[in-house]
Amino acid sequence: MSDDRTTNPNKTVVATLGPPSAAPRSADGERQACLVVIYGEDLGRRVPLGVDPVVIGRSSRCEVQIDQESVSRNHCRVNLQGSRYVICDMGSTNGTYVNDDLVDEIDLRDGDQVKVGRTILKFIVGGNIEGQYHEEIYRLMTVDGLTQVHNKRYFEEMLEREVSRSIRYDRVFSLIVFDIDHFKKVNDTYGHLAGDSVLRQLGLLIRAHVRRDDIVARTGGEEFGIITPEIRRDGAAELAKKLNRLVAETNFEFEGASFKVTVSLGVAEWDTSFKGPEDLLKFADEKLYEAKRTGRDRVCV
Repeated sequence: MSDDRTTNPNKTVVATLGPPSAAPRSADGERQACLVVIYGEDLGRRVPLGVDPVVIGRSSRCEVQIDQESVSRNHCRVNLQGSRYVICDMGSTNGTYVNDDLVDEIDLRDGDQVKVGRTILKFIVGGNIEGQYHEEIYRLMTVDGLTQVHNKRYFEEMLEREVSRSIRYDRVFSLIVFDIDHFKKVNDTYGHLAGDSVLRQLGLLIRAHVRRDDIVARTGGEEFGIITPEIRRDGAAELAKKLNRLVAETNFEFEGASFKVTVSLGVAEWDTSFKGPEDLLKFADEKLYEAKRTGRDRVCV
């Protein structure tokens, strides 16, 4: 982890070496903190946090009910301890995660992401909770909460923008589309929580190996797209091959299990023979399906 909290192979424990994020008070003395659902059912829901404990679980008696098989009846609890908010696992079957680490009990810091089953909640604490909440809602309009890359809506808007820009200024760009090979097998073998973890790790991996100007997005369940401004087909093909190798060489891990996945990729360059972004995307998809038909784990251009 990047902060001062440590992990062991099984559970995360509190190791407070620096000052925790204290919960500030409003003018009327109320502490200012909340959880926001950034992935899963009730996307954008705000859960205010105060003095009383908040239990998250499958039971209808929980303050936050998440009706999923992977969620225990009483899964975890968030409560105020002094000036700190602490999350405690309540003996759940599938565990409680904070920033992808399995936890027993840990102080929450501003921006922490809490994963319960297949739902992700973001912890927000600060002096302007209302403003921070609305910023997060605006962010949810463009970012996929699970993978932390852009979402399909933003991808489609940016693809339209790049096409208009290319037509107006005679600029080039290319499109890479890809998905995970045999992703259903991952879910069937290791479970949907493991599948979500693979998608999240893949998003982080891809983001770390593209340019700042490239637009990476999750466009479907296990489907992704990358818009590469100012890059012709050959350059995009080289990037696609690099990503193909990186994914194949990466060990994806979940709860002590380590396994490999591969991706198939299709590449296309915009030119005036396409009528619009839909035609370009269709052509790139055809190249992706060609990669699937010819053996998977490869790039087709």
